[in-house]
Amino acid sequence: MEVLAVVTALLLAHTLAYLAWQVLSRRRRSRCYLLEYACHRPSDDRKVTTEMAGAVIERNKRLGISEYKFLLKVIVNSGIGEHTYCPRNVLQGREETPTHADALDEMDDFFSGAVADVLSRAGVSATDVDLVVLNVGSFSPEPSLVSRLVHRFGFREDVVAYNLSGMGCSAGLIAVDLARNAMATRTSTSTMALVVTSESCAPNWYVGTDKSMMLGNCLFRCGGAAALLTNDPALRRRAKMELRCLVRANIAASDDAHAAAVHREDADGRLGVSLSKALPKAAVRAFTDNLQRLAPRILPAGELARFAVRHLLLRKLLLFRRSTNKAQAQPKIDFKTGVDHFCLHPGGTAVIEAVRKSLGLTEHDVEPARMTLHRWGNTSASSLWYVLGYMEAKRRLKRGDRVLMVTFGSGFKCNSAYWEVCRDLADADAGAWDDCIHQYPPETLVNPYMDKFGWVNDVQGQGGGFVF
Repeated sequence: MEVLAVVTALLLAHTLAYLAWQVLSRRRRSRCYLLEYACHRPSDDRKVTTEMAGAVIERNKRLGISEYKFLLKVIVNSGIGEHTYCPRNVLQGREETPTHADALDEMDDFFSGAVADVLSRAGVSATDVDLVVLNVGSFSPEPSLVSRLVHRFGFREDVVAYNLSGMGCSAGLIAVDLARNAMATRTSTSTMALVVTSESCAPNWYVGTDKSMMLGNCLFRCGGAAALLTNDPALRRRAKMELRCLVRANIAASDDAHAAAVHREDADGRLGVSLSKALPKAAVRAFTDNLQRLAPRILPAGELARFAVRHLLLRKLLLFRRSTNKAQAQPKIDFKTGVDHFCLHPGGTAVIEAVRKSLGLTEHDVEPARMTLHRWGNTSASSLWYVLGYMEAKRRLKRGDRVLMVTFGSGFKCNSAYWEVCRDLADADAGAWDDCIHQYPPETLVNPYMDKFGWVNDVQGQGGGFVF
């Protein structure tokens, strides 16, 4: 009996030790560190200056004074400057006849820039990468773009590769989430993942007259980013940030939300992205759903308790306020109690301003998003990495700081990621911002379009063919 008891005790101890090891191993595999990232800066000959934009508009003889006035109003209020980038086929006057090769060339240019740069900056070779996640929303060739990337850089034959498409501007964090989950399922605790994010503008430049689809030409620009992630705890000291949590909200079950941003043809068969009037409402709903699940995971208990008490008191006073017809301000939860830096998707000035007001942020908080929109435009899912690059170039990120990323995308989706800075980044270079960070923020964000094309507002009639 004594021998049996000893054997039983040993087996139990061994089982408990094994289970503890499994839990520890799973926890280590679930870690996600941002080792390095790089944003693509296209060549200067692809910049969209005021004159170049005017020439593109002039070429489209379908446009009349009504469309000119609409475009002028949008671009003047867009928050975009004169240093954003467009695809080469537009520069060459072929926006109405893009080729498959144009789209591939745009991707190859991005691969040669950001992907090669991030590997070089991290001191990592392509053969060190175990997992690749690539997302490009509106271009899905065969072989896939991730296969093209694997071929171009010579990744290992056992590399695990994923290709995402159709996920919109929020796909950057979806790709991070996929990479994190894939790393957690592997038996190794030292997985290296490459996340590649861009958008294809070359075949998607809209040349029609549907105003809901003309917005895209004023906001979307060429760009892209690549990031190296790892779950190896030995690399934590080298890492820039550690992912603490990631929350995704998808309200695509709603008809209005699903149709808020759609890649479609207009009445004349011309392809483009349609942004409906239901988009702001869909964004607010998705944002609210996301924050409701995010707040308990990142905010201190004291702030959550304060908000709960104020909310209960408001409900008790609601009947009284209604009877006296007095408006009652809704209590707001203070996200700044748990967040030091807000990395917001620069989808447009209205998007940035809506998030600023909703979260009670200052102009300093949203400066990185506004400056990114001005310098780079809306580069879709890669925009967040340019915003983070601005923070780093401005030496804002210190060890222990907490960074909240927020993205919006078609579907409709709102995704958020909560990071902790692992080390002081004051010695980091400015990356894609290095040639212009000293110019930001500028004295004014007003672009010169109104000065050069304001005469359009004084013209009467609907005729087309006006020369800019």
